[in-house]
Amino acid sequence: MTRNIALGRSGLNPARAGSPRAESAVRRLPPRLAGRSIVLVGLMGAGKTSIGRRMAASLGLPFRDSDAEIELAAGCSIAELFSRYGERDFRDGERRVIRRLLGGGPLVLATGGGAFMDAQTRAAVREGAVSVWLRCRLPTLLRRVAARSHRPLLNAGDPAEILGRLMEQRHPIYAEANITVDCGDEPLEYTMGKVLQALDEWREPRRLPVALSAAPYEVVIGDGLLARAGALMAPVIPQRRAVVVTDENVAALHLPALLDGLAQTGIAAQQIVVPPGEASKSMASYGRVVDGLLDAGVERRTTVIALGGGVIGDLAGFAAATTLRGLPFVQVPTTLLAQVDSSVGGKTGINTAHGKNLVGAFHQPRLVLADTGTLGTLNGRELRAGYAEVVKAGLIGDAELFEWCEEHGPALARGDRDVQAEAILRACAFKAAVVGDDEREERPADGRALLNLGHTFGHALEAEVGYGGALLHGEGVAIGLGLAFRLSARLGLCAPDDAARVEAHLAAVGLPGEISMLNRRFSAGRLVAHMRRDKKMRDGALHFVLARGIGRAFTSSDVPAGVVTDLLRAEGCEA
Repeated sequence: MTRNIALGRSGLNPARAGSPRAESAVRRLPPRLAGRSIVLVGLMGAGKTSIGRRMAASLGLPFRDSDAEIELAAGCSIAELFSRYGERDFRDGERRVIRRLLGGGPLVLATGGGAFMDAQTRAAVREGAVSVWLRCRLPTLLRRVAARSHRPLLNAGDPAEILGRLMEQRHPIYAEANITVDCGDEPLEYTMGKVLQALDEWREPRRLPVALSAAPYEVVIGDGLLARAGALMAPVIPQRRAVVVTDENVAALHLPALLDGLAQTGIAAQQIVVPPGEASKSMASYGRVVDGLLDAGVERRTTVIALGGGVIGDLAGFAAATTLRGLPFVQVPTTLLAQVDSSVGGKTGINTAHGKNLVGAFHQPRLVLADTGTLGTLNGRELRAGYAEVVKAGLIGDAELFEWCEEHGPALARGDRDVQAEAILRACAFKAAVVGDDEREERPADGRALLNLGHTFGHALEAEVGYGGALLHGEGVAIGLGLAFRLSARLGLCAPDDAARVEAHLAAVGLPGEISMLNRRFSAGRLVAHMRRDKKMRDGALHFVLARGIGRAFTSSDVPAGVVTDLLRAEGCEA
């Protein structure tokens, strides 16, 4: 049974001696960090106390040292606590002290070398503080701590061997800190300046919760997330082992950065690389990926990471859903289309000769990492295709989002990174709300089925053109959006001006909104036949998502096929 060390409730008075607070602070933390504590982590001898004390004085914040607080509360030294209770009980008490300190208002906190190794302590730090790892080389640490007899972990053998072992064990965990600062033998004031500069430059990624009752997760949005992939995944995956599924194009661009980010936190990763393109969403590719996972010796706690666009997300997700009856899954989408749509919601699947996504499963990811830096490798056509899904979200149920699109869409298509990040956040927030209410598309009237606005037409066009890239999915959706609004206007459900407004915006960002823009002939009969094979068919009736206006979509199953055929013929299709 774990014993509780009597640590009392002292250590919460910011006015106590030994906790300097500058009368007039030399500098301030950036406004975005207001109210946040700064927690310093690292091995013994990294300088956490010395640097933390100087930082606190400079920032006008209280300073605390968790080891000193523990000794004060317990009335004995750390070494004595280790001797009496052992490390396990010491860490339990240490965790309580750190939680208490972080709950008492903003401060600079220096932690003991083993504190950050505790998962609950790391979670407490993530909740309201910014963590900084002071990373030192072994020779530097040895010079600082080898002669100090009060370090209980160094008293059991050769300090160099012990510190080397601790570095091997702890560095992958320390790498989960928000910021890493390399420290050497420079003056403490210089190191403190490096830490403060790092805090000034640090940008916290945006986090969007997807609130599902059984398996909630987060969408994390920001620049440079591949480099921190291990730190972001480690708290939510059950084993520090993963298999990355990607395609040849994405592997050349982004796989090294992802693997390096995983390795920093000790996540061992293998890779499965498939050919690029929609053709990889096939039964044959699915079989090869499953065989690859089994050849890799995956266990039920091994995570599958999908690195790529929607094709890879769907393929890898379906393999994860079915291998060993379900493996943990993380989405790392690298296209705008995947970041705003397919990576969120848990739909996975592959295509068949009968149509798109007809074989699949619902399998929610543990995490979605949307690194906006990957969008810099996309061409304009790919960006515009992804943007169609942002427009779709506004047209379904968020008129304000569509107005935002009308104002900012052209800048997004030109590559404005801030606008892209905002679009990802807004579109994912809308989709997360829909998915949270109808995870498995069980409410045909007003639930997740609404997300298919434009898809019945779009999928039919894709099936007719083929999946070789002549028509991108987002382009098909864009045409489908225009057709859905023109069909709604033809049925008297929305004003013709609404349809014209949709068409005008699609044209403004360079997206096709009409079938005629594809410069090829289509058969209305063949397109309707594709629609009849769509997975949204119920009781033999075509299901469409229609609109009563901008942001007022609804589902309908009583649209006569003749009306759809007439619309397609009016669009220039042959009978």
